[in-house]
Amino acid sequence: MEQFLLGVTNIDHAILVFIQNYLRFPFLDPVMKFLSFLGELGWFWIALVLVLMLFKKTRKAGIVAAISLAIVFCLSWFGIKPLVGRVRPYNDYADLIPLGYIPTDLSFPSGHTATAFAVVLVLQRMIPNKFSVPLIILATLISLSRLYNCVHYPTDVLCGFLLAYVISQLVCFVALRVLKRKKKEKKPGKQKSKEKEARA
Repeated sequence: MEQFLLGVTNIDHAILVFIQNYLRFPFLDPVMKFLSFLGELGWFWIALVLVLMLFKKTRKAGIVAAISLAIVFCLSWFGIKPLVGRVRPYNDYADLIPLGYIPTDLSFPSGHTATAFAVVLVLQRMIPNKFSVPLIILATLISLSRLYNCVHYPTDVLCGFLLAYVISQLVCFVALRVLKRKKKEKKPGKQKSKEKEARA
């Protein structure tokens, strides 16, 4: 098992070295720093779900996305990170130079990726229109910025996405079932009121 994990880490390292040596460009550095800033502590996604909850049309989706975000955040920061205890790439390898804000917490999984997709995957399912497409692109770019900035291993980002995918789909499944049940409960009440009006 240790050899397998070491092999995975070596592949992760090789990918980050390739990105650093061949895909970093001066004009991209500030863009990637800004994208990472958008994901810091999930502030952008928290603001987004709060805005969605202000409007009746998107309120339900906003609430479900907020639940998904909260679960993923708690699982990631208070469960998986301390359990796995993986340090940042630049702490393991001196040849990796991080860009932008340098985190001091643990690396696995990527919180930026997990929180971003915890929200956008819910919105993609509950508001399936053009609104969710740019958000998915943004979440992907934020995730890639973590690799570009050398603050996460590729497997951190991948597992952050997988965590968000599983939780978001479970939350959506439960939420949609609850909403369907509520609709069914409301229908008999409406029919009874219509019957009373007809009798009167």
